[in-house]
Amino acid sequence: MSISDGVQRVDALLNSLDDVLPPPNVRAKLRVAAGLTQQDIATAVGVKRLAVARWELGQAHPRRPHREVYMHLLNRLAERFPEAARVDEGMPTPTSGGGSG
Repeated sequence: MSISDGVQRVDALLNSLDDVLPPPNVRAKLRVAAGLTQQDIATAVGVKRLAVARWELGQAHPRRPHREVYMHLLNRLAERFPEAARVDEGMPTPTSGGGSG
């Protein structure tokens, strides 16, 4: 194994960590901190408002290609509003597997 092969595998592993959505309550906190409505998010991501509501309630998870756009939006909001991005202690953090929406 060469060093560059190892570095590429490490980069791939770290990039896979970026594919994890924050918990639903944090998604809502980020939106509210930015003063955005669910409709604002839906329009930006290209889905219906109901999909955003379901994502924020943990009833559904966004699928590709909306997932990448939504994650990008959440990451940018977390940069601007780090206090809203914090996970509350004692709150469960659901997995971000595939889902509907």
